[in-house]
Amino acid sequence: MSEFKKYELEAQESWGETQAYKEYEKRMKEYDDGKISNLADGMNEIMKEFAQLMKHGEEPSSDEAQSLSRKLQAYITENFYTCTKEILFSLGQMYTGDERFKANIDKHGEGTAEFIKRAIEVYCE
Repeated sequence: MSEFKKYELEAQESWGETQAYKEYEKRMKEYDDGKISNLADGMNEIMKEFAQLMKHGEEPSSDEAQSLSRKLQAYITENFYTCTKEILFSLGQMYTGDERFKANIDKHGEGTAEFIKRAIEVYCE
């Protein structure tokens, strides 16, 4: 079983009854493999942008980091499911709380996951 499929099953088990997950499932049925790959690339680009801000000494509370938090929320909403601030906050926590997510995000630069989490916390206050 692929890693993606494992994550998908885990997500279904945790959030399968939520409106957001039902919206996600509906949208994913409409996407082909190329679209899914492009969406993953888009998420990676946003993560890279956060990493660049961090590397240039920006604070998670900076206007630029807050703008990227808004961009991340909009990207998720446009492509996967309606991403409320409550959901975004939970995602930020997961970015550092789940070692798989943390490792994937930190490939853009050590500490990127923590930077994003902190930027999201400020954005969601």
